Amino acid sequence: MKIYLMTDMEGVAGVVSFGEWTGPGKPYYPVARELLTGEVNAVVQGLFMGGAEEVVVCDAHGPGGVNVQDLFPRADYMRGWADQTWPLNLDPSYDAVAWVGQHAKACTPFGHLCHTQSLEYIDESVNGVSIGEFGELALCAAELGARAVFASGDEAFTREAQALVPGIETVAVKRGLRSGTGEDLDVEAYTRYVGSAIHTNPVQARSILLEAARNAIKRALADSSYGHIPPLTPPFSRTVIFRPGPNRPAKTIMRVAHPTSFIGVMNEWAEATPLEQE
Repeated sequence: MKIYLMTDMEGVAGVVSFGEWTGPGKPYYPVARELLTGEVNAVVQGLFMGGAEEVVVCDAHGPGGVNVQDLFPRADYMRGWADQTWPLNLDPSYDAVAWVGQHAKACTPFGHLCHTQSLEYIDESVNGVSIGEFGELALCAAELGARAVFASGDEAFTREAQALVPGIETVAVKRGLRSGTGEDLDVEAYTRYVGSAIHTNPVQARSILLEAARNAIKRALADSSYGHIPPLTPPFSRTVIFRPGPNRPAKTIMRVAHPTSFIGVMNEWAEATPLEQE
C-alpha cells in the first residue's frame, strides 16, 4: 500500500499561535518544525508498522515545516508542486491519503488556528458542502480512487474529518477554546481570535499517533470499503466567501464551476466570475 501523507503545522500539539510559531523569522518556528517532524515520524512509523509499503511525506505548510534531515528513514519527502495545480502531485499510483498536523476549516467553533488556505477565507463550499483543506485533498483523492484513511490535528478538525469520511481513524492532539466563529472579524483580529487551546503533551501525542496510524492501515488492508468518501455529484460548483479587508469593505464571494470534475473545479480560479458583495 502506497500512502500520500499530507502535512501541515497549525494542527500540531504545542504549536501555539500564528504570530510567533508558524513561519520563518518567528521566534518559535524552529521549535514548531521539530514538533511537526516528531508527529510526522510517529505517524510514518505507525503506517509502516500497520503494513504500508511506501510513504511519501508531502511538506505542504506554506513556508515548509518538516525537518527533512530528521525524517523517519523509510519515508520519502516531497516539497513543491509539479505544475502548481490540484491535486498537488497526488496521482493514481497512491492507494490512500493520510494527514498529520491538519487544522479545522475557517470559522470552526472551538477550532485552533483554523483557516482555509489563507486567513482571508470565511467559508469554502462545493455543491453546497462546506469544506476545508482536508476536504479539498480528500475529494481530489476520491476522484483518483485513493482512500482517506487517517487524520490528526485539533479536536474540531477531527470532527470535520469524520463528518466527511465516516469512520476515518482520527487523533486529536489539542482542542480549541473559542466557541464562536469569528466570521465578522478582519484578518488581524481573527488571527488572534483562534489562538486559544489546550495541548496534549507532545511525547504523549506521538505515542497515540503511532498506534492510531498503525490501526488505520490495518483497517484499510482488512476492509476495502474503509476510507471511501460518499461522492459528490457533478456538475461541480465552488463558492468561497472572503472576510472583510482593506480592499473589501463587505464580505465578498467568488464562484466557479466545472461540468464533470472536482479536481477541475479546484483549478478554475483563472476563470472565476468577478467578486460580488454578499
